[in-house]
Amino acid sequence: MKKYNLTYFTVLALILLTTGVTLAAFTDKASILGASFSVGGSDIKLLNDVAVGTQVENLADQIPGPVFTKISSDWTKDYLVKIYNTSAEEVMLTTNANYLTTGDPAELRSIIFVEPIEWNDSNSDGVADSGELGNSLGKKTIVKWKTEGFDLGVVSGGEVKGLLLRFSTDGVGSTKQGQSAVYDFDFNSITL
Repeated sequence: MKKYNLTYFTVLALILLTTGVTLAAFTDKASILGASFSVGGSDIKLLNDVAVGTQVENLADQIPGPVFTKISSDWTKDYLVKIYNTSAEEVMLTTNANYLTTGDPAELRSIIFVEPIEWNDSNSDGVADSGELGNSLGKKTIVKWKTEGFDLGVVSGGEVKGLLLRFSTDGVGSTKQGQSAVYDFDFNSITL
């Protein structure tokens, strides 16, 4: 019986060894080397001069903000801005105010409103002419502009989004007299 088991295991080992060598003799490998992946991105720019096109020298990541003085009750002032999607992809635009509360000790941010209005500068003159203003995207205090922001919609690659930012107040109390504040306005894009 021992001789039978030894013969059986010897033959089995010999078969497995022969099969393994045979399989090893018929294997091969192919490789794909250096696969490269590049993620698309969104890139938006502001136009320095809204009356000039999208030439490289007119594009900027940051531009100086407006200076508003003599703000009083029922005050309104408009500010035009154009945002250019330099990428080839569609992007979703949003905007938020950005500030430190130490830069606004009198809390003017709670009495100043902003209302983004879509602007199609059809004659490219940089002026909001009659018939060029579209939908209002809502009206919020600068506080709400910071915390909630505005959805500005989708902008296709190579397109310009024009906006008229209408700043206003309803009332300005006497405790606000002589006070000032500085705010930044950020425009953000997400590739779709």
